[in-house]
Amino acid sequence: MVLTGAVRMSVTGHSRRRVLGLGAAGLGAAGLTGCGLFDDDPEPPPVADPLQPLLDEATTLAAAYDRAIVSQPGLAARLTPLADDHRAHATELARLIGAAPPSAAPSGAASAPADDAARTIAALRAAEQAAQKSAVAACRSAPAGRAALVGSIAACRATHAEALR
Repeated sequence: MVLTGAVRMSVTGHSRRRVLGLGAAGLGAAGLTGCGLFDDDPEPPPVADPLQPLLDEATTLAAAYDRAIVSQPGLAARLTPLADDHRAHATELARLIGAAPPSAAPSGAASAPADDAARTIAALRAAEQAAQKSAVAACRSAPAGRAALVGSIAACRATHAEALR
């Protein structure tokens, strides 16, 4: 049997089409409220990548080497390759986490007396040792796809500390 005429709902007095239409509209409105269209809460801030501290350290170490080279020109041949390693680490970490690559502008410093070379080397070695420890910690907690890079950085920092003996 096919009903072609308007069917009235006995209790409400509304037609079936009207009831179904209102029901569909209600479901659509409920869907919109769930999508955040009417949500006034602010977006949560983006979560920083766990490798960001490692990137910051690499940039800081490269800058420390650059300052040491400017203040101790006699150490340039010894320190330049180490600074270059840290710049390469920073570039690769920035690429991996999707951050802007660090700037490579060395900051200048006044020339220091030659007897400060030993203190400069000792300070750089201490910085390398501290940074190596944080790289090892980051390697332990890094996902498999990142552990190889972070482990290489940790090993490189350990090698730098030994090269500065």
